[in-house]
Amino acid sequence: MKQGRNWISACALVACMAGAVWVGAVADASVAQAAAKAATKSETSKSKNAGNRQFSGWVTALDKTSLTVEKRGKLARTVVFSKHAEMKTSGDLEKDARVTVYYRDEDGQPTAHRVVVKPARASSSGSRAAGSGTSTRSGR
Repeated sequence: MKQGRNWISACALVACMAGAVWVGAVADASVAQAAAKAATKSETSKSKNAGNRQFSGWVTALDKTSLTVEKRGKLARTVVFSKHAEMKTSGDLEKDARVTVYYRDEDGQPTAHRVVVKPARASSSGSRAAGSGTSTRSGR
């Protein structure tokens, strides 16, 4: 009887080890596929924004050849960008507009390649203040 139990235990152990090896092989294959997908995805994203950096802030000065953007707050910073000949702009670029500038360092000078103008936020406090002075109660 003991020999039969030992034989069954040995077979079960071999089956578990074979299953673990098979699962490991399947996992390795799926990891390899995931790595290939990630590499493909990163290559396409790199080609779209190859070497571009971004800087968000408010436009403080604007002319034909340059754009000055200021980041406000505790760590305030101002960057002067030269405009690339093929710079693309989405939105109305004007002074005090909130923007994100996508740029590259070319010859030690940040050069703007794309500027995205953020829409202005509507102030909700103005609408509350306008309606708060009147009462809608009737004759009580």
